[in-house]
Amino acid sequence: MTRSEIAARLRAAGIEEHAEEAMRLFCRFSGKSRAHALAEPLADCADAALLAALSRREAREPLAYILGEAEFYGERYRVSPACLIPRPESELLVDFACTHLPRDGRMADLCTGSGCLAISTLRHRPDCTADAYDISRGALALARENAERNGVSIRLSFYECDLLAPHGWGDTPLADARQYDLILSNPPYVTSAEMELLPPEVRCEPRLALHGGEDGLVFYRTFVSAFSHCLREGGVFLFEIGADEGDALRALGEEADFSVRILPDLTGRDRMALLAPILH
Repeated sequence: MTRSEIAARLRAAGIEEHAEEAMRLFCRFSGKSRAHALAEPLADCADAALLAALSRREAREPLAYILGEAEFYGERYRVSPACLIPRPESELLVDFACTHLPRDGRMADLCTGSGCLAISTLRHRPDCTADAYDISRGALALARENAERNGVSIRLSFYECDLLAPHGWGDTPLADARQYDLILSNPPYVTSAEMELLPPEVRCEPRLALHGGEDGLVFYRTFVSAFSHCLREGGVFLFEIGADEGDALRALGEEADFSVRILPDLTGRDRMALLAPILH
Protein backbone atom coordinates (compact mmCIF):
# COMPACT_ATOMS: atom_id res chain seq x y z
CA MET A 1 0.00 0.00 0.00
CA THR A 2 1.39 3.40 -0.99
CA ARG A 3 1.16 6.60 0.98
CA SER A 4 -1.37 8.03 -1.45
CA GLU A 5 -3.57 4.96 -1.06
CA ILE A 6 -3.38 5.25 2.73
CA ALA A 7 -4.19 8.95 2.54
CA ALA A 8 -7.18 8.30 0.26
CA ARG A 9 -8.68 5.85 2.73
CA LEU A 10 -8.11 8.22 5.62
CA ARG A 11 -9.67 11.09 3.69
CA ALA A 12 -12.71 8.95 2.92
CA ALA A 13 -13.01 8.20 6.64
CA GLY A 14 -13.18 11.93 7.40
CA ILE A 15 -9.64 12.32 8.77
CA GLU A 16 -8.69 15.97 8.30
CA GLU A 17 -4.91 15.52 8.49
CA HIS A 18 -4.99 12.52 6.16
CA ALA A 19 -1.72 13.29 4.33
CA GLU A 20 0.36 13.72 7.49
CA GLU A 21 -1.20 10.70 9.18
CA ALA A 22 -0.60 8.61 6.06
CA MET A 23 3.06 9.59 6.24
CA ARG A 24 3.32 8.62 9.89
CA LEU A 25 1.60 5.28 9.38
CA PHE A 26 3.68 4.45 6.31
CA CYS A 27 6.97 5.31 8.02
CA ARG A 28 6.11 3.37 11.16
CA PHE A 29 5.17 0.13 9.44
CA SER A 30 7.52 0.27 6.44
CA GLY A 31 10.56 1.17 8.52
CA LYS A 32 11.35 3.95 6.06
CA SER A 33 12.42 7.44 7.12
CA ARG A 34 10.28 10.46 6.23
CA ALA A 35 12.99 11.59 3.81
CA HIS A 36 12.97 8.19 2.08
CA ALA A 37 9.17 8.23 1.85
CA LEU A 38 9.22 11.71 0.31
CA ALA A 39 11.91 10.71 -2.16
CA GLU A 40 9.94 7.62 -3.26
CA PRO A 41 6.24 8.58 -3.22
CA LEU A 42 5.23 5.34 -4.95
CA ALA A 43 6.99 3.09 -2.44
CA ASP A 44 4.77 0.24 -1.24
CA CYS A 45 4.32 -1.36 2.17
CA ALA A 46 2.59 -4.74 2.32
CA ASP A 47 2.87 -5.27 6.09
CA ALA A 48 -0.37 -6.72 7.49
CA ALA A 49 0.16 -4.62 10.61
CA LEU A 50 -0.21 -1.48 8.50
CA LEU A 51 -3.60 -2.65 7.21
CA ALA A 52 -4.71 -3.43 10.76
CA ALA A 53 -3.57 0.00 11.98
CA LEU A 54 -5.29 1.71 9.05
CA SER A 55 -8.55 -0.06 9.85
CA ARG A 56 -8.32 1.12 13.45
CA ARG A 57 -7.76 4.70 12.31
CA GLU A 58 -10.66 4.48 9.86
CA ALA A 59 -12.79 3.55 12.88
CA ARG A 60 -11.59 6.87 14.39
CA GLU A 61 -9.32 5.45 17.06
CA PRO A 62 -6.74 8.16 17.83
CA LEU A 63 -3.50 7.79 15.90
CA ALA A 64 -1.47 8.27 19.10
CA TYR A 65 -3.06 5.15 20.62
CA ILE A 66 -2.41 3.17 17.45
CA LEU A 67 1.25 4.20 17.36
CA GLY A 68 1.55 4.00 21.14
CA GLU A 69 3.26 7.35 21.53
CA ALA A 70 2.86 11.10 21.26
CA GLU A 71 5.23 14.05 21.08
CA PHE A 72 4.95 16.84 23.64
CA TYR A 73 7.33 19.75 24.26
CA GLY A 74 10.02 17.98 22.26
CA GLU A 75 9.82 14.80 24.35
CA ARG A 76 8.35 11.44 23.35
CA TYR A 77 5.63 9.92 25.54
CA ARG A 78 4.17 6.45 25.71
CA VAL A 79 0.39 6.67 25.61
CA SER A 80 -2.49 4.22 25.75
CA PRO A 81 -6.23 4.38 26.40
CA ALA A 82 -5.29 4.57 30.10
CA CYS A 83 -4.36 8.23 29.71
CA LEU A 84 -5.33 11.42 27.94
CA ILE A 85 -3.29 12.14 24.82
CA PRO A 86 -1.01 15.18 25.37
CA ARG A 87 -2.16 18.27 23.45
CA PRO A 88 0.05 21.06 22.04
CA GLU A 89 -1.94 23.73 23.90
CA SER A 90 -0.93 22.17 27.22
CA GLU A 91 2.68 23.03 26.41
CA LEU A 92 1.84 26.57 27.58
CA LEU A 93 1.68 25.28 31.15
CA VAL A 94 5.19 23.90 30.80
CA ASP A 95 6.37 27.23 29.39
CA PHE A 96 5.05 28.96 32.49
CA ALA A 97 6.43 26.39 34.91
CA CYS A 98 9.90 26.46 33.37
CA THR A 99 9.98 30.26 33.49
CA HIS A 100 8.44 30.89 36.90
CA LEU A 101 9.63 28.08 39.16
CA PRO A 102 12.29 29.44 41.53
CA ARG A 103 15.75 27.93 41.76
CA ASP A 104 15.47 24.42 43.26
CA GLY A 105 11.69 24.77 43.11
CA ARG A 106 9.17 22.05 43.85
CA MET A 107 5.90 21.53 42.03
CA ALA A 108 2.85 19.30 42.12
CA ASP A 109 1.11 17.96 39.01
CA LEU A 110 -2.48 17.03 39.85
CA CYS A 111 -4.22 14.57 37.49
CA THR A 112 -0.88 13.83 35.86
CA GLY A 113 -2.08 11.28 33.27
CA SER A 114 0.87 10.50 31.00
CA GLY A 115 3.05 12.70 33.21
CA CYS A 116 3.81 15.09 30.36
CA LEU A 117 3.48 18.35 32.32
CA ALA A 118 5.74 17.35 35.19
CA ILE A 119 8.21 15.42 33.05
CA SER A 120 8.71 18.08 30.39
CA THR A 121 9.10 20.73 33.08
CA LEU A 122 11.75 18.71 34.90
CA ARG A 123 13.55 17.95 31.64
CA HIS A 124 14.02 21.67 31.09
CA ARG A 125 14.51 22.59 34.76
CA PRO A 126 17.09 20.10 36.07
CA ASP A 127 17.28 21.95 39.39
CA CYS A 128 13.62 21.28 40.24
CA THR A 129 11.64 18.36 41.69
CA ALA A 130 7.99 17.35 41.46
CA ASP A 131 5.24 15.12 42.80
CA ALA A 132 2.62 13.73 40.41
CA TYR A 133 -0.86 12.57 41.47
CA ASP A 134 -3.54 10.55 39.71
CA ILE A 135 -6.40 8.21 40.57
CA SER A 136 -5.65 5.89 37.63
CA ARG A 137 -3.15 3.11 38.26
CA GLY A 138 -2.80 2.57 34.51
CA ALA A 139 -2.02 6.23 33.88
CA LEU A 140 0.55 6.26 36.67
CA ALA A 141 2.27 3.20 35.22
CA LEU A 142 2.64 5.04 31.91
CA ALA A 143 3.83 8.19 33.70
CA ARG A 144 6.51 6.24 35.55
CA GLU A 145 7.67 4.71 32.27
CA ASN A 146 7.73 8.14 30.65
CA ALA A 147 9.71 9.61 33.53
CA GLU A 148 12.27 6.84 33.15
CA ARG A 149 12.61 7.14 29.39
CA ASN A 150 12.97 10.93 29.66
CA GLY A 151 15.56 10.75 32.42
CA VAL A 152 13.74 12.50 35.28
CA SER A 153 12.51 9.62 37.46
CA ILE A 154 14.96 10.39 40.25
CA ARG A 155 13.38 13.84 40.68
CA LEU A 156 9.72 12.85 40.27
CA SER A 157 7.57 10.98 42.81
CA PHE A 158 4.18 9.44 42.04
CA TYR A 159 1.09 9.06 44.22
CA GLU A 160 -2.08 7.12 43.48
CA CYS A 161 -5.00 8.82 45.21
CA ASP A 162 -8.50 10.20 44.74
CA LEU A 163 -8.01 13.96 44.75
CA LEU A 164 -11.76 14.59 45.02
CA ALA A 165 -12.32 12.35 48.04
CA PRO A 166 -12.23 14.04 51.44
CA HIS A 167 -8.72 13.32 52.70
CA GLY A 168 -8.24 10.65 50.02
CA TRP A 169 -4.77 12.17 49.69
CA GLY A 170 -4.05 12.17 53.44
CA ASP A 171 -0.91 10.03 53.30
CA THR A 172 0.75 12.10 50.56
CA PRO A 173 2.65 15.41 50.66
CA LEU A 174 -0.64 17.18 49.90
CA ALA A 175 -1.52 16.74 53.57
CA ASP A 176 1.40 18.95 54.61
CA ALA A 177 1.59 22.74 54.56
CA ARG A 178 3.81 24.87 52.31
CA GLN A 179 5.11 22.10 50.10
CA TYR A 180 5.01 23.60 46.63
CA ASP A 181 6.09 26.67 44.70
CA LEU A 182 3.66 25.70 41.95
CA ILE A 183 0.61 23.45 41.81
CA LEU A 184 -0.40 22.90 38.22
CA SER A 185 -3.05 20.74 36.65
CA ASN A 186 -4.77 19.91 33.41
CA PRO A 187 -7.78 18.36 35.15
CA PRO A 188 -10.95 16.95 33.63
CA TYR A 189 -12.98 20.04 32.67
CA VAL A 190 -15.48 18.93 30.01
CA THR A 191 -19.07 19.63 31.08
CA SER A 192 -21.76 16.97 31.05
CA ALA A 193 -23.43 18.60 28.04
CA GLU A 194 -20.14 18.82 26.14
CA MET A 195 -19.40 15.14 26.78
CA GLU A 196 -22.29 14.26 24.48
CA LEU A 197 -20.80 16.31 21.61
CA LEU A 198 -17.19 15.12 21.67
CA PRO A 199 -15.67 13.95 18.36
CA PRO A 200 -15.16 10.20 17.89
CA GLU A 201 -11.43 10.29 18.65
CA VAL A 202 -11.91 12.08 21.97
CA ARG A 203 -14.59 9.59 23.00
CA CYS A 204 -11.87 6.93 22.84
CA GLU A 205 -9.98 8.70 25.62
CA PRO A 206 -10.74 7.88 29.27
CA ARG A 207 -13.92 9.55 30.50
CA LEU A 208 -12.22 9.80 33.88
CA ALA A 209 -9.70 12.21 32.35
CA LEU A 210 -12.32 14.33 30.56
CA HIS A 211 -15.49 14.80 32.57
CA GLY A 212 -15.33 17.66 35.07
CA GLY A 213 -18.84 17.34 36.43
CA GLU A 214 -22.06 19.02 35.38
CA ASP A 215 -20.43 22.44 34.91
CA GLY A 216 -16.86 21.25 34.33
CA LEU A 217 -15.55 22.94 37.48
CA VAL A 218 -15.59 20.25 40.16
CA PHE A 219 -11.82 19.69 40.16
CA TYR A 220 -10.98 23.39 40.30
CA ARG A 221 -13.30 23.93 43.27
CA THR A 222 -11.78 21.03 45.16
CA PHE A 223 -8.17 21.95 44.41
CA VAL A 224 -8.53 25.57 45.45
CA SER A 225 -10.35 24.74 48.67
CA ALA A 226 -8.35 21.65 49.65
CA PHE A 227 -4.77 22.41 48.60
CA SER A 228 -4.17 26.13 49.06
CA HIS A 229 -2.36 25.30 52.31
CA CYS A 230 0.25 23.44 50.22
CA LEU A 231 1.49 26.60 48.51
CA ARG A 232 4.69 28.14 49.77
CA GLU A 233 4.95 31.91 50.08
CA GLY A 234 4.77 33.24 46.55
CA GLY A 235 3.35 29.95 45.28
CA VAL A 236 0.50 29.79 42.76
CA PHE A 237 -2.01 27.48 41.14
CA LEU A 238 -1.86 27.12 37.36
CA PHE A 239 -4.76 25.35 35.66
CA GLU A 240 -5.56 24.52 32.07
CA ILE A 241 -9.17 25.52 31.45
CA GLY A 242 -11.81 25.23 28.75
CA ALA A 243 -12.19 28.11 26.32
CA ASP A 244 -15.51 29.13 27.89
CA GLU A 245 -14.45 28.77 31.54
CA GLY A 246 -12.41 31.93 32.09
CA ASP A 247 -15.17 33.95 33.79
CA ALA A 248 -16.14 31.01 35.98
CA LEU A 249 -12.53 30.46 37.12
CA ARG A 250 -12.13 34.15 37.85
CA ALA A 251 -15.23 34.14 40.04
CA LEU A 252 -14.22 30.90 41.75
CA GLY A 253 -10.74 32.17 42.54
CA GLU A 254 -11.79 35.59 43.74
CA GLU A 255 -14.41 34.08 46.02
CA ALA A 256 -11.63 31.98 47.61
CA ASP A 257 -9.47 35.11 48.11
CA PHE A 258 -7.11 34.63 45.18
CA SER A 259 -6.02 37.09 42.56
CA VAL A 260 -6.78 35.59 39.17
CA ARG A 261 -5.27 36.02 35.72
CA ILE A 262 -6.83 34.31 32.73
CA LEU A 263 -4.20 33.66 30.05
CA PRO A 264 -4.90 32.93 26.36
CA ASP A 265 -3.44 30.31 24.07
CA LEU A 266 -1.84 31.13 20.73
CA THR A 267 -5.28 31.45 19.09
CA GLY A 268 -6.42 34.02 21.65
CA ARG A 269 -8.83 31.68 23.45
CA ASP A 270 -8.82 31.39 27.23
CA ARG A 271 -6.52 28.49 28.11
CA MET A 272 -4.94 28.95 31.56
CA ALA A 273 -5.99 30.31 34.93
CA LEU A 274 -3.28 31.60 37.28
CA LEU A 275 -4.41 31.90 40.90
CA ALA A 276 -2.25 33.59 43.53
CA PRO A 277 -3.29 33.86 47.21
CA ILE A 278 -4.05 37.42 48.32
CA LEU A 279 -1.91 38.23 51.33
CA HIS A 280 -3.52 40.29 54.10
